[in-house]
Order: sequence, then C-alpha cells, then structure tokens
Amino acid sequence: MDASTLARHAQQILRDAAIPELPNYYSGKVRDNYDLPDGSRILISTDRLSAFDRILTCIPLKGQVLTQTARFWFEHTRDICPNHVLDYPDPNVVVGRRLDILPVEVVVRDYLAGTTGTSILTMYKAGQRSMYGMTLPDGMRDNQRLPHPVITPTSKAYDGAHDAPLTPAEIVGQGLLTEAQWQQLSAYALALFARGQAMARERGLILVDTKYEFGVDAEGTIILADEIHTPDSSRYWLADSYEARFAAGEKPESFDKDFVRNWVAARCDPYRDEIPEIPQSLILDTAAVYVRAFETITGQDFMLPDAGEPVLDRVRRNLAKYF
Repeated sequence: MDASTLARHAQQILRDAAIPELPNYYSGKVRDNYDLPDGSRILISTDRLSAFDRILTCIPLKGQVLTQTARFWFEHTRDICPNHVLDYPDPNVVVGRRLDILPVEVVVRDYLAGTTGTSILTMYKAGQRSMYGMTLPDGMRDNQRLPHPVITPTSKAYDGAHDAPLTPAEIVGQGLLTEAQWQQLSAYALALFARGQAMARERGLILVDTKYEFGVDAEGTIILADEIHTPDSSRYWLADSYEARFAAGEKPESFDKDFVRNWVAARCDPYRDEIPEIPQSLILDTAAVYVRAFETITGQDFMLPDAGEPVLDRVRRNLAKYF
C-alpha cells in the first residue's frame, strides 16, 4: 500500500472508544471494553500504541489490523480450541463471551529470542540455563531454533506488578490452575502454535513465538480469548532470509513495528521524560508495516475504511443495536 493511500487515512484515528450508551466501560492499554447484561463483552481495538508502560501515540488502521488478523486466526483454529467470538459488528470490534480469565499467561516459543525480562533469550544471556521447568544447553546463539516448541508461562501481573516466570509444578502447586486445566491448556497452546506455524510457513513466514490468553466460562470450559497470532501478540520472521542472517549473526528480518519505540528511546528516558512529538512520517511508516503484516499473514487484501467517516462514528453506528 503506497504512502499516498495511507496519507488519506492519517487522520482516521480511533484514540478511544468511550460510548456512553454502553454499560460497564473498562479501558485497557489498547482495547476499550463493555460488559453487557447478557454475559457478552464488546472489545473495541483502538489505534493506541503502548510501550514503556504508557501510550506513545496512535497508529492509523492499527486497531482494524489487529481485529481482522485475530479474526482470520480464530476462524482457522476453531476446530482446535473453542474461542470467545460471538460477532464482528465492525472492523475494529469483536463481541465475545465474557470469561473468567485464567491467571496464567501462556507464551509458546520455538526460538531463543525475545527482549523482555521474562524472555528465554534475556534469561539465557544472564547465565540462566534452567527456566520454566526446562534446561537449555550451553553454547546456544541468539535467535537459534529450539529442539521443539516450549511453553514459557508467567503469572499475570496486576496493579503495576511485573509478570513472573512460572514452572508447571508452581502453577499447580500454587493453585493457579488444576493439573487437568494445565494439561488441557498446554495441549491447546501447542496445537494452536503448530497450526499457526504451518500456515505461516505457507506464506513465507516463521511464527517465532506468541502469547495466548485463556478463560473459563460458567461451566468451567477452557476458551481462547483476547487475540491470536496478531502482530502485537506474536513475533514473525521472514523465512527466506533467516538461515543466512542467523549464520552471519544478524538479526532476522521481521515486521519491525518498533520504529516508534526505538525512535522514542533514542531521544529520552521513556519511563521518566515527556515523550517528544513523533513525526507524522514515522507514524505512517508504522501504519504501513501493520497493513503489510496483515496482508502477508492472511494472504488477503486489507479493506480500507471509508476515509470520509470518523472511525468512532462508524463504530457507534455499528454498535447501536447493543445500546
């Protein structure tokens, strides 16, 4: 998608989705949510870009990319695991079943990669070899493939706390999940990841790692929630250049949507300082990466919205039946 096309949508930003006619409003980092009396939840993906525990800016079309990418994967994995989806009334919106979210965040990894404090590469480079109930050998290199995909669960942090690595024994021993729940959740996560890798491979991509969130309904059934295999929840590399770049000790090619994060970090302490004004050209470049990611991952053309209608007006119109 060329720059001039994206520029026409530069002002089409969904910064927030506060809709007074809808009940029980809750705003997360990226999604604004409403709990309805019938037990369903409206999740609206905004265009907010979150990093360093704060909102940096908004990226046009980002919310639509996330919702539609997740839709693609929910539809292609529903034979593996039940998911929360009930309806898609708008390109930025999913209506799902309201669930009790399980207190364990599940990340599946197939490569020694990552940048966060709970990633296996960060822990490995700090000298740890035993983590998440497994032991890795000495001598591994950045971005090297693991012998097989592994689950690296963490606690779900609340109220400003940080996620903490967990082992399966700790998950069950601390009563976070029952043994049966952990076995079912693990089986689902590995099967979903295997499907994602196989389909990504057909598109010339490597699904490196991904995060899943599960909940339970009133009957205790484990159900996939939130999002799946999106550019925000997953790491993708370009397959055709991986081996050569790995052999040369270079970073794999990816959908590098960290332009904004890197630009900000180079100019201030993003945890303490005021964020400088981010150039519009950088915002549009990032929007282009999200659109390209959608089209490459799904093999579908991205459907641009009507540039003449504000996104929030469209969302409100499409959600009127829920008022």
